[in-house]
Amino acid sequence: MEPLVSILIPAYNAQHWIADAIKSALAQTWQRKEVVIVDDGSSDETLRVASEFAANGVCVVTQPNQGAAAARNKAFSVCQGDYIQWLDADDLLAPDKVEKQLDEVEKCFSRRTLLSGAWAYFMYRKRKAHFSPTPLWCDLTPTEWMLRKMGQNLHMQTDNWLVSRELSAAAGPWDARLWRDNDGEYFARVILASDGVRFIPEAKSYYRAAGFKSISHIGGSSKKLESLLLSMKLHIRYLRSLEDSERTRAACINYIRTWLPEFCPYRLDLVEELKRITSELGGHSEEPRLSWKYHWIVKCFGWRLGRRAQLLMPKLKGSLLIAWDKALSRLENQGATNHCQT
Repeated sequence: MEPLVSILIPAYNAQHWIADAIKSALAQTWQRKEVVIVDDGSSDETLRVASEFAANGVCVVTQPNQGAAAARNKAFSVCQGDYIQWLDADDLLAPDKVEKQLDEVEKCFSRRTLLSGAWAYFMYRKRKAHFSPTPLWCDLTPTEWMLRKMGQNLHMQTDNWLVSRELSAAAGPWDARLWRDNDGEYFARVILASDGVRFIPEAKSYYRAAGFKSISHIGGSSKKLESLLLSMKLHIRYLRSLEDSERTRAACINYIRTWLPEFCPYRLDLVEELKRITSELGGHSEEPRLSWKYHWIVKCFGWRLGRRAQLLMPKLKGSLLIAWDKALSRLENQGATNHCQT
């Protein structure tokens, strides 16, 4: 019998996107599947929109707001699948994504092999998504995957994975303490429990970048910074458990230096803790640095204002790009509607 795939969608205030996410799940060419949605106490129309798909066999569960990790744990607890496909409520799967990955399972890969695929950012128009390969887009051992991720500041997106139930059980539940980078920490554990990562380039997913209200956007939130620090400490522990060597410690040091500016000027106590960890790893502590574009602001007005400018400018640029793509999407949709009516 073909394996059952559970497509699990945690959702919180996703009324504008969740219908498209569910449709992309139902459109999977892999026939033996179930779709489970956990509404995490949304205050908008997310639950109503999701419930409209119940007639299509979609299971909809609701709970008081507890965070994305808790919603994912709830979804996993009620699903029956042999394989787990995670899908964020604002993202999309290519129709043959799951089928492409499961085709590889038939080539004698074990249930402990973690399957990954290609992913791309988009805003409103999926056809504009551009797939840009990184050094993680290949078959890798757990150690090499973690080394590249942390040493080169790379990542893979939640939707691109396909995880067997055996591997999911071995990794354990999502860490509900984490409000930032809970997906990075979770899949680090999945990778540790795996016998390696198998990359399938034809298996595609689409990550929506249409705002700055997502859990991944930090914006100086003390809660998210504490969560990020915890995730970083866990990542360092995981990599060193695989291999404690000069090259893995160097990757950990670079990992800290990459994320250190996020904590300034908001949590200087956490900055000092990261500097202490760097010293324990054999590195030397450095003051957080800004890119050359903001260096003149630092020289004229100080580091704090330079850092705020560094945070603000990408947000302004991103907002303009998002608004432009949204306007073009509406025009294209309107044009398509008018064409159908004629």
